[in-house]
Amino acid sequence: MEPAKLSHEEVTLLLRDLCVELGFCLPPDDHDSLRDSPPNDVDEFTAAVFRAEGMEASQHPHLYGQVRQKVAKAFEKPTNQATSS
Repeated sequence: MEPAKLSHEEVTLLLRDLCVELGFCLPPDDHDSLRDSPPNDVDEFTAAVFRAEGMEASQHPHLYGQVRQKVAKAFEKPTNQATSS
């Protein structure tokens, strides 16, 4: 089961939550880039957030887990909407 692509609105809400709750407040260009072309994979999206913050995920395993958990939750939401493939 592959996760669905996040919409612009879902990415915006996710990035807002990451900023408010975990301090990952991305620069505007990185925010826009992720919103306009979000990775379709939880791990890739999480890695992109860390790159945008200029952080090495392997140096912050606990924080990586927290960010990944929020990203994974965001990827679950589109499956609740009508899906047709």
